[in-house]
Formats: sequence, structure tokens, C-alpha cells
Amino acid sequence: MRWSTRRCSRTICLSLAFSSVLLHLLLLSLPVLQPPCEPNPAPRSQSLRALGANHVYRGSQDHLDTGSPEPSHASPDRWPLKRMDVQIDPFQVLDMETAVNMEAGLEEAELQEAELEEAELDEAALEEEALEEAELEEARLEEAGLEEAGLEEAGFEEAGLEEAGFEEAGLSQLEALFDHPLYNLPGPPLEEDDWLLKVKPKLRASEKSSQMWVSNTDDGFEEVRWNSSAASHPPWLRFHLGISRWQLYAPHDPNVVQLALQLATHRIVSAVQKTGGTQLKLMMSFPNYGQAMFKPMKQERDEETNYDLYYFSDFERHNAEIAAFHLDRILGYRRVPPVVGRLVNVTSEIRDITTDHKLARTFFTSPVGNVCFYGQCSYYCSTEHAVCGRPSLLQASLAAMLPDLSLVSRRSWRSPWRRSYSRSKLAKWETEKDYCATVKKTPPYNEGTRLVDLMDMAILDFLMSNMDRHHYETFEKFGNNTVLLHLDNGRAFGRHSKDEPSILAPLEQCCRIKRSTWLRLLLLSLPQFRLSQVMKNSLSQDPLAAVAPLLSEPHLAALDRRLATVLRTVRSCQERQGHKGADGVIYDDIPQYKDQVTPATE
Repeated sequence: MRWSTRRCSRTICLSLAFSSVLLHLLLLSLPVLQPPCEPNPAPRSQSLRALGANHVYRGSQDHLDTGSPEPSHASPDRWPLKRMDVQIDPFQVLDMETAVNMEAGLEEAELQEAELEEAELDEAALEEEALEEAELEEARLEEAGLEEAGLEEAGFEEAGLEEAGFEEAGLSQLEALFDHPLYNLPGPPLEEDDWLLKVKPKLRASEKSSQMWVSNTDDGFEEVRWNSSAASHPPWLRFHLGISRWQLYAPHDPNVVQLALQLATHRIVSAVQKTGGTQLKLMMSFPNYGQAMFKPMKQERDEETNYDLYYFSDFERHNAEIAAFHLDRILGYRRVPPVVGRLVNVTSEIRDITTDHKLARTFFTSPVGNVCFYGQCSYYCSTEHAVCGRPSLLQASLAAMLPDLSLVSRRSWRSPWRRSYSRSKLAKWETEKDYCATVKKTPPYNEGTRLVDLMDMAILDFLMSNMDRHHYETFEKFGNNTVLLHLDNGRAFGRHSKDEPSILAPLEQCCRIKRSTWLRLLLLSLPQFRLSQVMKNSLSQDPLAAVAPLLSEPHLAALDRRLATVLRTVRSCQERQGHKGADGVIYDDIPQYKDQVTPATE
């Protein structure tokens, strides 16, 4: 009885143990079988979908390993319930649990590894996509940069066109000025004696010399044969033949442009130092026997003359010679020979061709490799004031030469308003109150136009601040009845910040001016013909304007300021004349055009 009781108890304990193990297995199997019951989330990529398929396959393989039937194509909610019918050996529970745990760990590890692989693949894909996007962006930026560069280039081209249009407008303004009636006033009819030179008539055979002149081409000069036709003459000869009693060239003479082109471009065959003068000057010769006066660059454009220097110690500036020619032409005088700027090669166009041994000895090479020379003269001809190329090119002015003195003699006149050229003494005109009254009684200022011609020269000198007008010249052939020659303007345009009122002393003391000059000054004070702008446009045609403007903006502004001073001086003279008014101040050199021109301009 006792034994059967123990046996029943043992049976009950085993049943309970078996039931506990079975329940434990059931609880353990539910998490493993639960994921397939849940709807699969939407895969993020093809890699996740592949991993999901592998997971389902592994679940089916588990069923085969444990002896469970292969799940049918029924609903996933039904096949886990069939696991409950599986017969499991209780002694294999621990092994199975371990295997299940190991399987779950492996699956989790594989999932983590797959996720890592997927993350790496996604990261690689993102990196590749980022690189592609970066390359595309770079390509877009490059394309945009090229387009922007193209736009900028187009902008520069457009700016160049606008600048070209501005220059064209400036030249049109200059042409309009020279087309104005005040610049085309008919002068007195020219007789045969009013021309400086004339071509000799064709000689008879009996009058021809047996020793005819023949040019020598061995020294670089051309073999030329000129006749009475102007077309056969070089520009410099046409310039000489066009000089008259009243002007050096006609208002619209096309030969002036041709002469300037020759001076700026023709080959230089000879260079020798010009005798006389206080500073370095050279005489240049061309293959067609033309000649020009060479003055080198001494100062930069924006430099001003030292205020502590006396006027007679100032440098001569090449750009002053060029600007003086343009200003004289704009004022309507036409008494300065044509001057043009040029870049001269110091080595090949001076040193290598000069026959002046004194000049050749002054050449040297500076410490930085520039070719320099200084020549022989009274001032500034030393190694301390040498003229240097950069390294061989040198800016210079070339002025057309007047006919040789052996053909046409010129007379030099001492200016009545000449300065004392002394550091301590004053000239008479600076101390005598009625100095002009004395001048008016002295020949040649007591008749003709000599006095008002002197006023023209004083106005020109004041506008360009030239204090070095101690003499002036005229052609002896024309006697006293001719205009003055405005030569040697190298010391002009030295200062722009200060005006020198003493240069206007002739106008202030004599109160006399030509009507033609007065009306042109009024015209140049109008906005459409402002002197500074017209001067700037005129200078822009010179070859050296491509290197740098020949006059800086302060110098151009000084022209307008000084022109206003001249106009105030004339009006002040008119007020001082009282009842005489304008008639006592204005010299009527164009009486036939008084009514037609004066109202339209004033």
C-alpha cells in the first residue's frame, strides 16, 4: 500500500515536471515563431528584402530540423499552432533550449551583420551619390564660372565699346569745335608775298646747273625726286610750303595728320645733339630728309615743379611740348609747329646711329640695366640728371622743324614782359605802374597787331603756366606785319595746384584783346565746348596717350580755372574803361563778323 502510494506520488511529480517543461518549451517557442505572424515592414532597400527572404527560409529549415512538418501555403497565423503537437523528449529540453538560444543569437548576429552591411552599402551609396552630386555641382559651378567669365568678358567688351563710343563722341566734339564759324573765319586774301616759301618755276635748259644735286642713299636716306606737284612732296616739305604770314598751317590741313604720323613712325637715320639751349635736345633726321626736335621725358605726369625752384631752374617736359601744340590749336592760333609723342629706342635709334662723338661718350648702363645718356648742355646734363630708357624705350616729344635758317631767317625779339631771371631783382613791368603805356609808344607795338598778338601769347602762357617766355620769334620776310611764333614750351604745365597771375600782366596792364580771341575763349567756357574736355579729347589722339594721359586730371581742371581768370580779367578791364567799355578793350580784328558772331556766343 505504501509502495503504491509512493509510486502514485512519483507519477504525479513526473507528470507535473513534464507539464512544466512542456509549458516552458511552449513559452520559449512563442517568441521564435511570433515574427512571421506579424506583417513584415516595408523594406527600405533591396538588401533588406533579401535579408527578409533569408530569415523566412531559416524558419522553414528549423521546422525540418526539429521534425515538424513543412508549413503549407495556408495562412501564416495557422502554422505556428501545429508546433504544439510535436513530441519532445524531456531529456533534450536543455539541449534544444540551448540550440534555440544559439540559433536566435546567430540570427540576431546575422541580422546585425546584415544591418551593418546594409548600413555600409547605404553609406557607400550615399557617398557615391554625394560624390556624383559634388561632381555635378562642380561642373555646374565651372559652367557658371565660364558663363560668368563670359559675361564679364562681354562686359569688358561692352565697356570697351562704350569707351570707344565715348572717344568717338569726344572726337565729334572736337570736330564740332573746329567746324564752328569762329574757327573758320576767312582771313585777308593771301598774296604771293604772304607765303613763306614757294616752289620755283621750271627752269630752262640753259639755266640748269651742270652739278645737279643727287641724294646719297648709302647713309640711310631715300632717293627722292621732287617736282612742282605737291603730291610728290613729303609731309614736312608740304608743311613748310603751307606757312603763311598769319599761321603755320591751315585750320583743316590734312597734311598735319600725315606729318604727325611721319614723326611718330618713320625710321630715324640720324641723331645728334642740338647746339645752344640750356637743356638736352637732339636733332632727329628721317629717310625723306625731314627733321624733328627731340626732347626726352624728364618727369612723370603727376609730378609738380618744386616750389623752391626758380622758374629758370625748372625742367623741360616732353608732354608740355605736346600739350602746348594741342592747346595752341584749340585756341585757334596755329602758331606752334606740330608736335607728337613717340617711344624712342635709346639703343638702336640714338646710340647706335649717332655721329656725335660728344653725345656718344655720355651713354652708360644704369645699375638696374637701363640705357642712359646725358649729353652736354648748361643745365641738367650730368650723370645725376641722366635720361634713361626702360630699359631701352624712352618717351619723348618730336616737334617738326621750321625751314632751315639758311633758307628763311627768323628774328628773335626780347619780350617787353621778360622776367629778370634774377633771384633778387625785379623787372620794370613789375615796378612801373604805367609800363604798358610806354610799350604802346615803342615800335613795333605802336602799330599793327603786334601788341594784341603779344596778348594772345600771354593768354596761352597763363593757361599752361609757362613763366619762361623771355623771347619770341618772327619770320624776317614778313617784317612787323605778321604773327608771333610760339616756340619752346617745355617748361609749361609744371604746376597745377597754383596759378601764376604775373603771367597775365600784359593783359592786365594793357587791357587789350582781339575780338576773335575773346569770342573763342567764351566759346571754350561753355559746357558743350569746355576747354578741359576738348583738350583731353585732342590729347587722346597722340600715340603716347596709350602709355599714359599726357596731362593729368588736375592739370586739365586747372585749364578751366585759369580760363575763368582770363575772362574775369577782361571783364574787369571793361569795367575800368568806363564810358569806352568793350570798344576800348576789344581789338576788332573781325569787324565784318561782329553782328553775326557776337550775339550767338555771348
